[in-house]
Amino acid sequence: MTEKSTEKVEIFGQEYNIKGVGNPQYIHKIAGYVDKKMREIAHSSGIMSQSRIAILAALNITDELYQVRDAREKAVEDMEQQAAKLGELLEEKISAEL
Repeated sequence: MTEKSTEKVEIFGQEYNIKGVGNPQYIHKIAGYVDKKMREIAHSSGIMSQSRIAILAALNITDELYQVRDAREKAVEDMEQQAAKLGELLEEKISAEL
């Protein structure tokens, strides 16, 4: 069984102890991403409320996630359509040779 570890990370000037399973560098990587997003929003919007900045960062990150999921779904649909077309072409070619 994989052991849980606790990593201390800093997000937007506050320290958090994050428990996780697996690679500690991954925890730091995702915490760094959240910190980066919060700092970008704070810089570009002038909002001072940390909770509002956190909510906007969560919305931005969620938007990115949904865009990636949508793109992946479309890519899978496109590949399935191409595979079906290739299957039909192969069947036609095999039938023609018989």
